[in-house]
Amino acid sequence: MDRYQRLRADYRLATPETFNFGTDIVDAWAADPVRNAAAPALIWCDAAGRERRYSFAEIAAWTDRLAAALERRGVGRGDRVMVMLPRIPAWQLAMVAVLKLGAIAIPCVTMLTAKDIDYRLLNSGAKVVITTVPEVEKFVTAPVETLRIAVDLPGAEPAAAPPEGWIAFDGLVEEPADGFRAATVRAEDPALIFYTSGSTGLPKGVTHASRALHAWRGSAEHWLDLGQDDVMFCTADTGWSKAGTSILFGPWSRGATVLFYDGPFDPQYRIELIARHGVSVYCAAATELRRLVALDIGGRTLPSLRLTVSAGESLNPPVLEAWKAMTGKPVLEAYGLTETLMLVANYRDTEVRPGAMGRSLPGVSLDLITSEGRLAVPGETGQIALRLPSAHLMLGYWQDPERTSSTRTMLDGQDYFLTGDNARADDDGYLFYEGRADDVINSAGYRIGPQEVENALIEHPMVREAAAVASPDEERGEVVKAFVVLHDGYEGSEMLARELQAFVKRLTAPYKYPRRIEFIAELPKNPVGKIQRRDLRLREFAAWQADPQTKCEENADDQSLQH
Repeated sequence: MDRYQRLRADYRLATPETFNFGTDIVDAWAADPVRNAAAPALIWCDAAGRERRYSFAEIAAWTDRLAAALERRGVGRGDRVMVMLPRIPAWQLAMVAVLKLGAIAIPCVTMLTAKDIDYRLLNSGAKVVITTVPEVEKFVTAPVETLRIAVDLPGAEPAAAPPEGWIAFDGLVEEPADGFRAATVRAEDPALIFYTSGSTGLPKGVTHASRALHAWRGSAEHWLDLGQDDVMFCTADTGWSKAGTSILFGPWSRGATVLFYDGPFDPQYRIELIARHGVSVYCAAATELRRLVALDIGGRTLPSLRLTVSAGESLNPPVLEAWKAMTGKPVLEAYGLTETLMLVANYRDTEVRPGAMGRSLPGVSLDLITSEGRLAVPGETGQIALRLPSAHLMLGYWQDPERTSSTRTMLDGQDYFLTGDNARADDDGYLFYEGRADDVINSAGYRIGPQEVENALIEHPMVREAAAVASPDEERGEVVKAFVVLHDGYEGSEMLARELQAFVKRLTAPYKYPRRIEFIAELPKNPVGKIQRRDLRLREFAAWQADPQTKCEENADDQSLQH
């Protein structure tokens, strides 16, 4: 029995009847004199060199005062609170204070436009908005009356008064708690709403119960492998669900210190931050790690770093190998989605198989359901389906029961949540991502997952990134088309396209090679950094519908097509 099997066999994490993250985690650590004195809960720093450390006791006291101030202004259980803040300590304070009240936090990225904000306010019926002074202009035409709280950015000149119609955040935090008592929150009470990027229509309000905040400590323990001596650095945006598991709920559930950096991405400075603050667990998106492996770190060592993790977009084998060669440490990938957070992961001290996103987390039971509606056998592609009930699963999409029900199915008497993602499993339960269910390319009867094509392309030394999608074809119905971004210094050509096609044929089944290749400067991505294949696919089909007679020029060998 390997470590993974022991973890699953020994796993015990029963959902409590009540759970308030603010009291059961933050206040509990604040009351622990050993942990509270050992290391800070939060290390905040920014690009200007400012730095501040916060203990759990400070976080507990300030969130009590903020929660009490909000309660005096009529905010309570079930009220929605929009928190649109950058990577500054006010984000943690606001999130925890909202949870202490039994209210529902809505973390949002600061890149939202006024139109984005209006939609979220109307859809959620938010009672409160908390944002920075520079962002208040986006709320000028907001269609909903809310309690509006403005945060001064660190280092900014203190405003003589908050903008008209806004309350100063700092003033609320300084008000006395006056015997504030946090709410008793039931496990099924809603606690969070994450709005998706809206890649398939209007953004969906993914609503999570308090039980999910409790369950997410599982990935912090078994994937992030966090303990009280760790310093966790995750570079996710505060509006992403990843920030919940790797910046707030996961690390603090385990008593770990969080490094929180507010500044632009600079590869060299990123390495410096990891070294300076003794980061032991580093979490970054695939795009970021691709940039970092191109560095020459000049013999710099990262003695504290023992684990790097990534999720949201698959890493290609050359990047994984380059990172391990550069740091001496592996990258452990994981898979999850906003509706569930992490479900699958690779684990410390267990075998990591090339191309695999890992095995299901302890406490998570998954099956693969084929397009024919049966359970897949090892090696066969199917949609990832989460067995229900599951503490990880969302309550549903906010005010959208029809869409919520569309994600559920039953097979052989078992209820499932359908993720919309395809995978195949080997005999040992390792899962290999095969793309979104609607990303599958059906070419002349062959069903082709884009991930394998992309992984093959990215192994070519000239290719930085690639996306494979379906492209309409008169003879085959669809063919594989690859959009390729080259490394600096290289230019696309018909000769290079043929070289890439031959390269892919050598690495995977010949029928999967991209019959069409287009070289582009940048792939479309959502705010989380995920490649938006759907945008590329829709563009292909729109061009075909506009001129069905338009054909792509065939290469001389009649084995590939290129626009």
